[in-house]
Amino acid sequence: MHILKKGLRALGIAESYTGRLVSRLAGVVMRKDLRIDGFTFSTVSVGGMDATSSILRMVDQLKRRDINVIMLSGCVIAWFNIINPARIAEETGIPVICVTYEDSEGLIADIRHHFPYDNARISAYENLGERTPVELHTNQTIFIRWWNLDQRDAARLCNDFTLEGKIPEPLRVARLCARQSLYSES
Repeated sequence: MHILKKGLRALGIAESYTGRLVSRLAGVVMRKDLRIDGFTFSTVSVGGMDATSSILRMVDQLKRRDINVIMLSGCVIAWFNIINPARIAEETGIPVICVTYEDSEGLIADIRHHFPYDNARISAYENLGERTPVELHTNQTIFIRWWNLDQRDAARLCNDFTLEGKIPEPLRVARLCARQSLYSES
């Protein structure tokens, strides 16, 4: 991956959680010069474990070979539907960066409370590993996990795709699209 290339493309995936039976995902393909270059949508089960397969379908639906990195807005979505970024990186051959925005002690206690006998879900969460803080050029701090690229490149990409605040643009626009797609269905 040529990290300095202006035409580098990120697929940002974010959700709009409503508390219903399904949550809406939107994916936005954005070039590093912040030009939008594509969209994809899907749903995941609230409280399910289908987020990874849904994201893999989104990547497949795009039918593109020019996506250089996948950015996820969180690894735990739709009421503890845990994404497996390592599997996404392995099956697509595309590096993955998971971005979160708040420091926390983690979600293991909440998962054990709501899903006390779901060892697969607990293991999936534990396999995500620790998050690393990254200070952006905007003087904001985000927390990242990354797969199939190094920490320095993951932090650099987050910085390069952040215009203001602390949400990288592919994720910010994907979140807006996910919210709007829910309103359009009503």
